[in-house]
Amino acid sequence: MQSENAPATARSRLFSVISSKGLQAHDRHPSSSSGAGGPPPAARTDARKERVVYVDNPGRTNENFEFSGNKVRTSKYTLISFLPRNLFEQFHRVAYIYFLLIVILNQIPQLAVFGRLASLFPLLFVLVVTAIKDGYEDWGRHRSDREENNRLSWVFQNGRFEPKRWKKIEAGEVVKIFQDESIPCDIVLLGTSDANGVAYVQTINLDGETNLKTRYARQESASKHPGLAPITGKVVCEPPNRNIYDFVAYLEIDDTQAPLGPNNIILRGCVLKNTAWIVGVVVYAGKETKAMLNSSGAQSKRSRLEQHMNKETLWLSFFLLIICIAGGVGMGKWVHDHDSDLNNFPYYKKRDTADKKFMYYGPLGEGVFAFLSFIIMFQIMIPISLYISMELVRLGQSYFMVRDVEMFHAPSNSRLQCRALNINEDLGQVKYIFSDKTGTLTENKMEFHSASIGGVDYSNVLAAKISGTSDSSDGMQVEGSHLKPGVRLDPNLLELLQTEVTSSEATFVHRYMLVLAACNTVVPTRHSGPLQYQAESPDEQALVFAASAYGYTLLDRTTSTIVLDVLGEQKSYKIVGIHEFDSVRKRMSIVVECPDNTYKLLVKGADTASGSGSLADGHLQAGVLFATQRHLDFYSTQGLRTLVVAFKDLEQPEFEEWHEKYKIASTALVDRVKLLREAASLIERNLALLGATAIEDRLQDGVPETISSLRNSGIKVWVLTGDKQETAISIGFSCALLTPDMEKVIVNANTKELCVEKLKAAIREHGIAETKDKQLALIIDGNSLVHALSPDVEELLFDLAVACRIVICCRVAPLQKAGIVSLMKRRTKDMTLAIGDGANDVSMIQTADVGIGLSGQEGRQAVMASDFALGQFRFLKRLLLVHGHWNYQRLAYMVLYNFYRNAVFVMMLFWYILHTAFSAQTALFDWNLMFYSLIYTSVPTIVVGILDKDLSHKTLLGLPPLYGVGQRNESYNSVLFWATMLDTLWQSLVLFYVPFFTFQGTTIDIWGMGCLWAAAVVVLVNLHLAMDVLHWTWITHAAIWGSIVVSFACFFVLDALTDKGFIAHYRVMFHMASTAVFWLNILLVIVVALLPRFCAKVLMQKFWPSDLHIARELELKNRAAISEFVKSSAPSPRMVELDDVPYSDKESKEDE
Repeated sequence: MQSENAPATARSRLFSVISSKGLQAHDRHPSSSSGAGGPPPAARTDARKERVVYVDNPGRTNENFEFSGNKVRTSKYTLISFLPRNLFEQFHRVAYIYFLLIVILNQIPQLAVFGRLASLFPLLFVLVVTAIKDGYEDWGRHRSDREENNRLSWVFQNGRFEPKRWKKIEAGEVVKIFQDESIPCDIVLLGTSDANGVAYVQTINLDGETNLKTRYARQESASKHPGLAPITGKVVCEPPNRNIYDFVAYLEIDDTQAPLGPNNIILRGCVLKNTAWIVGVVVYAGKETKAMLNSSGAQSKRSRLEQHMNKETLWLSFFLLIICIAGGVGMGKWVHDHDSDLNNFPYYKKRDTADKKFMYYGPLGEGVFAFLSFIIMFQIMIPISLYISMELVRLGQSYFMVRDVEMFHAPSNSRLQCRALNINEDLGQVKYIFSDKTGTLTENKMEFHSASIGGVDYSNVLAAKISGTSDSSDGMQVEGSHLKPGVRLDPNLLELLQTEVTSSEATFVHRYMLVLAACNTVVPTRHSGPLQYQAESPDEQALVFAASAYGYTLLDRTTSTIVLDVLGEQKSYKIVGIHEFDSVRKRMSIVVECPDNTYKLLVKGADTASGSGSLADGHLQAGVLFATQRHLDFYSTQGLRTLVVAFKDLEQPEFEEWHEKYKIASTALVDRVKLLREAASLIERNLALLGATAIEDRLQDGVPETISSLRNSGIKVWVLTGDKQETAISIGFSCALLTPDMEKVIVNANTKELCVEKLKAAIREHGIAETKDKQLALIIDGNSLVHALSPDVEELLFDLAVACRIVICCRVAPLQKAGIVSLMKRRTKDMTLAIGDGANDVSMIQTADVGIGLSGQEGRQAVMASDFALGQFRFLKRLLLVHGHWNYQRLAYMVLYNFYRNAVFVMMLFWYILHTAFSAQTALFDWNLMFYSLIYTSVPTIVVGILDKDLSHKTLLGLPPLYGVGQRNESYNSVLFWATMLDTLWQSLVLFYVPFFTFQGTTIDIWGMGCLWAAAVVVLVNLHLAMDVLHWTWITHAAIWGSIVVSFACFFVLDALTDKGFIAHYRVMFHMASTAVFWLNILLVIVVALLPRFCAKVLMQKFWPSDLHIARELELKNRAAISEFVKSSAPSPRMVELDDVPYSDKESKEDE
């Protein structure tokens, strides 16, 4: 609390840093760092260039053919470019290049291990399937482009408006759009059906926001219509850029220059609403429109598991190289050792004969050719089918995630959206969550809670009674002229407003309500019903509604006037100038000419100060200042969002000085924002403080429980908010992020030196190395982060932050949010997740490993930039703890299984060459080699990857520490990989040598042995998979047992073919399958190969059980007891102990 004798200190806390999100909605200038839609550096470097568009004169406008036409193309391919470009994109995968080289090598006669057609099949299959998928997707884009380009709009030509296809519209032409029609290109508004030049548009196709936006035609052109009289003039504007929230230009018409801004342009893709028609001139067309410049897809992300998988793939490649070298050296040595006998072998000679060419190259040459042949033979050691399998598994997982009714939000009719299908498993490994507050943890449905006016707190009766709840999509209705029935109002305020006695208190209240009603961007609309307020900010709706309830009703707003109903009397205020909110001034102000011809400045903004000169001096103001500061501190401790309201009477000289500078700044094409800021500084000083507002933003349902579960799972939750420190701390306690036993470490510093000093002091005081058992919470503000995120200080911030259980960053700008996420990504190997609901969260969402957008009240920009989208924050608990865990477990096992499945097959072939003079001749039929990983064994692993569950969702939600399995990489790591490879080595030895010793000394040929080995390996790998399945469904049964049946069917079909390439294998399988020893060998192989794995699993679960083993055993043995335990316990982040779980009776525990 500020002391009473510190006016400078208290004053310095007003009007400074960024306020609540109601003001952030206006931060749409290029200087803002909101993230989405901001112009790229290239656009800024071209800012000094200008484009001249002559109204209704496209020929003169584009006489140098430098402007784009309006034809657009979003498709990736054309008929000519499809094949080369698609192949080029597919071969960006190194594995595809590897298999292409294998195919090329196999076409060389000396290296032909497989049939030439058979060797092409795997690569062609993958390429064709992917090409068909890409082609189908692009065909949809072609159809969409064709429909879009051939749509019709009315264009002024030949003295009248005539229909014209969109693709033929040019810059400079005048177009007419009717209600519910889409805008064909970026147009500057010239006139509308509304007498005041107002038009309403929906921008959902552009930025995802569903609420209506207001656009205005300049009064200089609003009265002109090209159908009545020709319009001559020009628009001078900035060159095309992708900033959808800014537009700098001026309209030169009738020898006058009228400034144009973002409220005077309507962008391509918007839809005209609640307006009969509009007329505008095209300034940007086709690919130069802001919509097309922003039409880039979501950035590509690769999962952490896939990155780790590449390391193991390199190990497999190295091992493949070793066994191929061994085979090549063995071949060379064998040829060298048998050099004198080669001509005596029927299958090997040094010299060619009359009827056959043996092509002998000597020991070195034979060794080299053998090495290359083994690379071809053992190619499936690198699992090409794994790429397609993973994509299919992720698609299947997403299907079930999207249809999870537990994550369906009925009020908004929204369910989970999977916008990035390649990082599903990352949801199971998150270590840090970076969350926005407003609209993410809270509802972002604002209710006017308290008012501090003239140093008096009007909150005792007012609190939570004025229902200013906003709905951005429908607008807010105001029943009656200025008072909504059923609203309980503060009698003291009503008395002050209705009294005719002029007092300082009444003057404060009237001015306060005037600022609330007029200083905003809210536009009232009425269409055969009650008055509605359309606003981009829920805060502004709540404030305007509160003013209306007290008798200051906003009735109409145009570009030049504001009409208010003031206690039943209609008054009109002329708008002289508006200074919108920006990230430097942290306030919005408007200059109006009152009905009594006086000029007044109305201001609302953040509740801390940019300088001591913002407020006027005087004894009365000092008293108001201190009282208001106390109220602000109290509101903040209640978790309320606060704004400060101020006022100023402008003297004529001051007004004229400002107005002259404002007119120059508002028409400038270069540095307009800077010039407007300088103009504002002339009058935004010596302000009269009127009071403050407090708006309640309630927590969403289930937020405390969700955060508690996430913390118990080992996830660190950080909150990054634009609210003031006290508000953020209060919300932290409300949502169970902060607990009473936590020690708060607060860092507030305005200079770099002070910031470094405070960080070092905190580190010394608490000791980073000894903080394991301490409950620390770091609270740091945006001013401190400016310095703490600098390269030479960030290490101190990182060391302190990771030592804390909780971090709350308040008063942070959008780019600071992204900077914090980037810091943790760069300095840790942990998975990061960012979640938010507004445009100011886009940078943070895109920077994190996993980005989640909420469908909130601030539009859908966060959703459009995210990897996953949710309806409520509470669904994050189920998304991570259940689906994230399942996805990670499934894909981790799937990758290891695919490595095993292919390696065991290759090693079986390798043992064979040791007994065939290191020859590349294989005992298996070529097509069986090709079909092994594509048909015989692929379906079961995909089904298990989609449907398998190690634990039920109730157990995973009730025991959050189980989530740590993914954080610690327990299901996929180097130890598991090498253990799998050892098991693979054993199983391959059994696969080869059991049949080898069984038939040793018999008359069986290589094709008979090949049939046995092919059948045995298919049955073995499928039973290996079956032994690891934890959740059986009829689909799993059908996939595994059906795969074995289908494989044998293929064996018999291939065995029955009589073509030249198949004749050597004719009816071999039929003969082998008719003997008992064939089936006994398969049975013996399965038992001996899987026995060590079975014993290892039993020993691990008995003597060294993991958390998952214990939880699964509890589920299987005592479901009722664990269900009761899950409901009643609040587990801490530690290992799950078996003894913690109550048993239904004594005997069940003894049995265990």
